Amino acid sequence: MTWVTIGLSAGTLLGMAVVLTSILGWANKKFHVDVDTRALAIIDELPGANCGGCGYVGCGEYAEAVALEHEDVSLCTVGGPNCAQAVAGIMGVEVGALLPYRPIVHCGARYEDRLGRSEYRGEMRCAAANLVTDVQGCTYGCLGFGDCVRVCQFDALKVIDGLATVDYEKCVGCGACAKACPRNIITITPFKSDQMLAVTCSNKDKGKDVIAVCNVGCIGCGACARTSGLFTLENNLSTIDYDAYTPTCGLDVLEACKKCKRQRLVFVGKPTADDLEKVKDQELPELVEPDFKTTVDDMEWRG
Repeated sequence: MTWVTIGLSAGTLLGMAVVLTSILGWANKKFHVDVDTRALAIIDELPGANCGGCGYVGCGEYAEAVALEHEDVSLCTVGGPNCAQAVAGIMGVEVGALLPYRPIVHCGARYEDRLGRSEYRGEMRCAAANLVTDVQGCTYGCLGFGDCVRVCQFDALKVIDGLATVDYEKCVGCGACAKACPRNIITITPFKSDQMLAVTCSNKDKGKDVIAVCNVGCIGCGACARTSGLFTLENNLSTIDYDAYTPTCGLDVLEACKKCKRQRLVFVGKPTADDLEKVKDQELPELVEPDFKTTVDDMEWRG
């Protein structure tokens, strides 16, 4: 009797296995989706950061867009030029000269430079504080709560004395910080060299109004524009024509930087050999990590 039971059980299991295998085999053929082998090859070349800097949800979606929709092969800022060349090779297309994209924070005001500050009692996030009137006098400046820091997957940003500061040695230009900034003062800019000249201010108010809220904001005096054609004054704010910008600035550009009364024309990016030489004997202070809070208890004003 025991052997009969065992035989029936084994036969039943064998029969079920045959039936299920047949069903799975049919389903595999019926619902099979062709995958472009180029997409798989592109995924292997991408860094897998899934940062969204390319504009797609992740590396897989971007790979499919390149393979199936002929998307631009150079959108992966994390992978950089080498990755773009590899993807272009898979797709059989040419890729032109590539410039690395990096963020520029268009604000240079630290805590001591900001006038008209008021105590902020709310969630310590830029997105929340930006909805509150009179958090600080300047409605264009960095709020300093670190929304950009939290979204950066590469530890390339810090809030130092109330100002978002980029570590260009770590930055890959994914653009997450620019998307997170509620005041849109972080722009992703093509870097034609390791260091780029930038206007570190976003205030479009008239000069007297800027002076009332900030010790270092651009007052729209126009001295830079009168000295060099690289600069123009738009909405009371100095702007740089990056299409005409060259890595080697002329004497007129350097003179314009000197004439800026508020010193808002600043070179940003990786330090040069001369920069490193100037500070080699200096003892640098430790960077203090900001302590972000989400309650109103035991808080320090960070706006």
